[in-house]
Amino acid sequence: MFSNASNFVEGVDTAFVVILGICFFFLIAITFTLVYFLYKYNKKRHPKAVQIKGSNTLEIIWTVIPTILVLVMFYYGWVGWKPMKEAPEDSLEVKSVARMWSWMFEYPNGKVTDTLYVPKNQAVKLDLVSMDVLHSLYIPAFRIKQDMVPGKKDLMWFISENEGTYDLFCTEYCGLRHSYMATAVVVMPEEDFEEWYVDTTATAPAAEETAGAAGQMVLRNNGCFACHSVDGSRLVGPTFKGVYNHEVVVIEDGEEKTVVADDDYIIQSIYEPNVQIVKGYNKGLMQSYEGLIPEDQMQAIIEYLKTLED
Repeated sequence: MFSNASNFVEGVDTAFVVILGICFFFLIAITFTLVYFLYKYNKKRHPKAVQIKGSNTLEIIWTVIPTILVLVMFYYGWVGWKPMKEAPEDSLEVKSVARMWSWMFEYPNGKVTDTLYVPKNQAVKLDLVSMDVLHSLYIPAFRIKQDMVPGKKDLMWFISENEGTYDLFCTEYCGLRHSYMATAVVVMPEEDFEEWYVDTTATAPAAEETAGAAGQMVLRNNGCFACHSVDGSRLVGPTFKGVYNHEVVVIEDGEEKTVVADDDYIIQSIYEPNVQIVKGYNKGLMQSYEGLIPEDQMQAIIEYLKTLED
């Protein structure tokens, strides 16, 4: 249990062991006392009931002792939690964006990934942003979890002490595909992280290698494939397959109309997703990506959609 994967493991685990130890002690003690009283004061031994008077001493004892125990548990909980809200000034800041149903991590140099890469033995501060509903970022091995409320700024920080890959997922039920909000934290040696950090080629693959490869990566990094399929199957949102330059039936201002999914339609669907809703799908599930996906990436998305013909 004491994996020491991060600087918070010892404090959280100590509080857990102390509280669990106290609970187990009283569970066993009270159960034993209950069984003993059932044996000692059963009807065969005491056929006639006897009134037992109260004891002020006993009242004081079982008031003072639980109070002390509660304060002890509070102390260990406070000691484990308080440092989590005070990130060092030299922390590496990473913008962590949660949306239905994916994660996105943006680094100070503009690099964007769907997996959190961090250097070993260096403080990392996550600026938490929720794009739509309540989410909660949880890294079990690091013993850290923080709810993410739309419109509210919050943070989480840690120092990872062991190399490896650790689970990261959402622990706040956020809708139909909540279970798909799982990714990983990859802890790397500082030298390897610096090499990865300055290498921007991985975030922009050459389009000539595969038509629309850059657009596919933009969609993946923004979690679009959690709601939209590329094989024609129905998910939360309409499929990407065969949509480009084809007629689409939409609902706009309560009226049904047929439009062509050209460049303007694709751009509007991403920047203003609730203006025209594809018939058969619900309004309000997708938030605007305006300001998150620049125009050059939008063109890459369009090129990728062109490759998904029927």
